[in-house]
Amino acid sequence: MPTLAQELTGPELLEKTIAYHDPDNNWKTFKGTFQVTMETPNSSKRISKIGMDLPKSVFELQITKDGDSYGYQFNGDTCETSLNGTSKISEADIKKFRLTCERGQTMRDYYTYLYGLPMKLKDPGTLVHETVQRRPFKGKEYLVLRVNYDEGVGKDTWYFYFDPQTYAMEVYQFYHEESKNDGEYILLSGLEEINGIKMPKTRKWYYNKDDKFLGVDLLN
Repeated sequence: MPTLAQELTGPELLEKTIAYHDPDNNWKTFKGTFQVTMETPNSSKRISKIGMDLPKSVFELQITKDGDSYGYQFNGDTCETSLNGTSKISEADIKKFRLTCERGQTMRDYYTYLYGLPMKLKDPGTLVHETVQRRPFKGKEYLVLRVNYDEGVGKDTWYFYFDPQTYAMEVYQFYHEESKNDGEYILLSGLEEINGIKMPKTRKWYYNKDDKFLGVDLLN
């Protein structure tokens, strides 16, 4: 059974890990670009170029895979899609590449959340549990933060694992229904500093239920 880490509350642990990953509080004004290469079993590489200007609500995602290049661009409430350099896209290609603004919004939320961690855990609707646990994961003991979300924000239960000395975020894990041991865990390694923020360089994804490897994201 996990033992409790009495010395820190959940919100205090969150402040310490944010101080490690974003010491100058740059996330709120983040403006920059980065590239993520996704490798999955039995599939070709997917290269995603991501641009964000959070103060202006600008988000750009350009994906290259199998010789095609397609993407989404958000400027406030305005959304545009493109395929191989044109915004004139056939219905067949819209379906093939999932080039809808709804899909683009999902991708925007996905990248903003994962690369904005742990800072995103201060967003409205995020329920950070007071109790911090100490428990082992893959042979190392961590400080563990449990997070749930208000209805309408998210339904999953998340656990974030931090190094007890540095407070670096090294693992996160989510369940749709924890009693079923569903969902996934993600192992983080390496750091890439972008605009003063220490982001995980490598993320490896696995199923909780059987440790099956799902893929890796490489920040480059």
